Amino acid sequence: MRVVSVNVSLPKRVPYQGRTVSTAIFKEPVAGRIRVRTTGLQGDSVGDPRVHGAPMKAVYAYPSEHYAFWSRELPGMTLPWGMFGENVTTEGLVESDVHIGDQYRVGTAVLESTNPRFPCFKLGIRFGREDILDRFLLSGRSGFYFRVVSEGDVAAGDGIERVGRHDHGPTIADVVRARIEEEAGGE
Repeated sequence: MRVVSVNVSLPKRVPYQGRTVSTAIFKEPVAGRIRVRTTGLQGDSVGDPRVHGAPMKAVYAYPSEHYAFWSRELPGMTLPWGMFGENVTTEGLVESDVHIGDQYRVGTAVLESTNPRFPCFKLGIRFGREDILDRFLLSGRSGFYFRVVSEGDVAAGDGIERVGRHDHGPTIADVVRARIEEEAGGE
């Protein structure tokens, strides 16, 4: 398991349905080592700290393996690392392998998985299409949030090592599946 890309963004104001909103979803890859603090990555921020960010959503990770799926689903769309708003693009770590409460050494930081991502309308802004929200959920490719257990730093190419397993808890995939079933039952 390894870090493919580290991505950050500061909030910017963008038009949305006749108003202006603040978002930091436009993450871009950065070179070099980036400090991971309990509040998130240095040089990164969130647009709405009421629903995003530390402590339980300090770092958002998204598997690089999912990019091939999305390239097939969205032909002709350019999908650079960070497109899903992730801070860390990973390789070898997917939702079905990550239990809520698992701990990982990512670079020199220790992170604990907390929950999947259920995106707000801002993912639609990033993709320029509202249907991405339903498609994202139904795909089961949610990525996962981490809280920072121990600060450190991270760079592209760093290894990811599981240092604590929480086997008796649900996986990220289990939580996403339950949400899909809940929403399907509510129709």
